[in-house]
Amino acid sequence: MKQTAILAIDQGTTNTKALLVGAAGNVLARASRPVQRRYPRPAWVEQDPLELWQSVLEASAACLEQGGSDVELVAVAISNQRESVLLWERANGRPLGPCVSWQCQRSRQLCQSLQDRGLEPFIRERSGLTIDPMFSGTKIRWLLEEQGLLARAEAGELCAGTIDSWLCWQLSGGAAHVCDMTNASRTQLFNLQRRDWDEDLLQLLGVPAAILPVVEPSAAIHARTVACGAIPAGLPLASLIGDSHAALFGQAGFLPGAVKATYGTGSSLMTPIPELRLSQSGLSATIAWAIGERVTYALEGNIYVTGAAVEWLGRFLGLSDPVVELAALADRVPDSGGLYFVPALSGLGAPYWDKEARGLICGLTQASTLPQLARATVEAIAYQVRAVFDAMQAEAGVELQVLLADGGATRNDLLMQFQADIIGKPVLRCESADVSALGAAYLAGLAVGLWASEEEIAALPRPRQRFTPTLSAEEREAHYSGWQEAVARATLHRSAGRREEGSYPA
Repeated sequence: MKQTAILAIDQGTTNTKALLVGAAGNVLARASRPVQRRYPRPAWVEQDPLELWQSVLEASAACLEQGGSDVELVAVAISNQRESVLLWERANGRPLGPCVSWQCQRSRQLCQSLQDRGLEPFIRERSGLTIDPMFSGTKIRWLLEEQGLLARAEAGELCAGTIDSWLCWQLSGGAAHVCDMTNASRTQLFNLQRRDWDEDLLQLLGVPAAILPVVEPSAAIHARTVACGAIPAGLPLASLIGDSHAALFGQAGFLPGAVKATYGTGSSLMTPIPELRLSQSGLSATIAWAIGERVTYALEGNIYVTGAAVEWLGRFLGLSDPVVELAALADRVPDSGGLYFVPALSGLGAPYWDKEARGLICGLTQASTLPQLARATVEAIAYQVRAVFDAMQAEAGVELQVLLADGGATRNDLLMQFQADIIGKPVLRCESADVSALGAAYLAGLAVGLWASEEEIAALPRPRQRFTPTLSAEEREAHYSGWQEAVARATLHRSAGRREEGSYPA
C-alpha cells in the first residue's frame, strides 16, 4: 500500500532541501543541493535565480527517487529564504538581473534618504518594519532603477517577487504570480492591518503595483504543478511560507509565550502575539502565518550574521572545512579568555538596527589564542540572540519560559549550552534539521485535509534535547556586560572616511 506524502521544498540561502513528509509527520526521504552566493561589491550579496530553480529540481528529483514508487504525493509545500527578491519577464519567465539577497545592503542609500525625510514612523506603522536594506521593497526599486525598467514595470510587462513567488511561477508554468502573507509582510510594501499591498508605501518606494504578486494565505491551493523534471503535473501547491515562520509552525509554537530561534546564516527569533501591535524595542511586527481567514501575528527579531560569522572566520583563516574546523577549535578551550567578536559584517540587525556598524574583535592580549577567538565567534551568536530575547520578553506580555531552537548551527552543543547559560532559560533543541520544511508541510497538510487541526499537528512526534543553564546570575551578567561594551564600540559612528557604495535613486 502506498504511503501518502507531501513534497516539502525548503529553498534557503546556502542550500535547497527537499523532503517527503508522511501522514505521521515522519520524513520518508530527503535530499539537498548547495546554492552559491556572489559578492560583487562590499556588503552586496546576490544569487542566480536560475541556479536556485535548478537546485529545486535536482533536490526534488533526488528526494523522489529515494521515496520510490511506494509514495503517493498529495501536495507540494514551499518554505523559502525571505526578503530576497528578483524581477522576471511576465511573457517568458526570463530573470532580469540577479536575485538580490536578504543580506544585501545595496539599497542602503535609498533607505537613508527615507529616514532623512522622517518617514520611519509612518512606514513602521503601516508595515511593522523599521527602514532597513534587508527588506525587499527598496531592493525592488534598486533593480528597476539600475536597469531602467520602470516604464516596462508600469506597463505590467514584468513580475517582481520573493522566492516563494518565483518558485510558484516556475512550478505552475507561469500560471500563478502569487505570494503568501508572511513573505509579503517582509517587503515593507504590505499593510499589516489591511493585509494587502499599501498604495502609499508603493508610491513612497516607487514600486508599481502591476509587478507585484497576488497575496494569499500561507495554507491554500495556490496553483497546480506542471511537469517539472521529476515533479509530476497536477499536484496542488498547497503552502507558501517564509522559512522563519515555517520553523515556528514546525516547532508547534502556536500560542503566545512560545518563542523560537532559527540558527542559520543569520538568525531569527519569533513569538506569536494575540493581536497586531508595534514594537518599542527594535523588533518587527509581522504575520506569523495565515490559514484561511485566520491570521496569526508575531513579533520578530532578525540578526544578520550568526552562522555566517563562523563560516567567515574559518574562511579567513584558510581552513579547509571552515565551520566544522572552527567549531572544533572552539571546543578546545573552556572560555573565550575575555575576547569578544561583534560580527557586524553587514551592519547590525535587531534590536540595534545600525547599518553603519562594522565588525570588531576586542579584548586581545598576548595570551589570546586562536581557539579562544573561535569560541568568541560561537559565543557571539548566543549574545546576539540574548539581545533579541530580552527585547521580546519586554514586549511579549507573558513569561518566555524556554527557547525553542532549530537550524543547522544548533548541532553545536557548545553553542546550545552557552545559549541557555546566557539567557538564563532552558533551550529545547529540535532534533530535526528540517523544521522549516516540516512547518511548510504541516500547512500544506491542513490545506489538503491530511491533518484536521493545529492540535493534531502539535501531537505529532517532535524529538527535542534540553539544555539547562549552569551559570550563576552574576557570571551571566558579567559576560553579557562585556558583550554590550563590545557592541557599543562597534556602533561608534565616524563620518570621516565613510564610503558610499553604488548609486541609488533619491
